[in-house]
Amino acid sequence: MNSLIPVYPRATEKAYGQAKNNVYVFDVPVTANKQQIIDAISAQFQVSIVGIKTLVQSGKAIRANRGKRSQPGISMRKDSKKAYVTLAEGHSIKVFDEATDSDDKSAKKEKK
Repeated sequence: MNSLIPVYPRATEKAYGQAKNNVYVFDVPVTANKQQIIDAISAQFQVSIVGIKTLVQSGKAIRANRGKRSQPGISMRKDSKKAYVTLAEGHSIKVFDEATDSDDKSAKKEKK
């Protein structure tokens, strides 16, 4: 049984900057391996992938105060996994494309 994993584009300034170099950043499940990520992205966006790098970002500790007489508690945020995907030359993903100047002007006119 080969089911695809959910992958979500990461919407940050750094991710948009990487898109100019044909590298796209995705949030993926922590349990996913590189081959599953490649299969999911190529099926969802119809692109061919040249390379992939993954990293697991550890969840940081969060302190919480429970009141005046009790000890502070510590909980942990969830770990997250990112995938830096390099696409083949000529391929791109529309999610990361920048708007053209005409689109920006029409959007500003609609706001007024």
